[in-house]
Amino acid sequence: MRIYTKTGDEGKTGLLYGGRVWKDDPGPEAYGAVDEAVSALGVARALAQGDLAVQILGIERDLFVVGAELATAPDKRTKLVDGVSLTTSAMVEDLEHLIDRIVEAHPLPQEFVVPGENPLEAALEVARATVRRAERRVTTYARSGELDTSVVPTYLNRLADLLYVLARSVSPTWQPTRPKEDS
Repeated sequence: MRIYTKTGDEGKTGLLYGGRVWKDDPGPEAYGAVDEAVSALGVARALAQGDLAVQILGIERDLFVVGAELATAPDKRTKLVDGVSLTTSAMVEDLEHLIDRIVEAHPLPQEFVVPGENPLEAALEVARATVRRAERRVTTYARSGELDTSVVPTYLNRLADLLYVLARSVSPTWQPTRPKEDS
């Protein structure tokens, strides 16, 4: 089997369960941004250890579910399976519970945070920003009327929040940055 199929050479891509659309249509833009988020999370997972690495892997797998939903034409979404190829409210609730547990253990700063405390924290912040971009692309897609009942926008919003609190949790020496006094 060859990696190249030549079917996308003219600017179109195939959808899950059939159909072809332009590669720069809102759907492919949305699931492409989700794919970027998976890659950014892969960098964070490569730097993480133990339970955190396992959590990040779970998030990456959940984003494959999100991507599958976004890569399916609306008229074919009845074929999707909850939690396998269709994003669910339970997936959003799982993120919310995890956020609450982390914030309880690591209270949030009350000031802006400059990323870069350590490599893992920085990688989680890159992943967070990438998820926010995916959220914006999904919002564009949703505004076209293609995601009327989907929880994908909510899922991505919570995921970005989770990545923010995870970044704070791996930065125990975090100190707020104060502006320099005028002399």
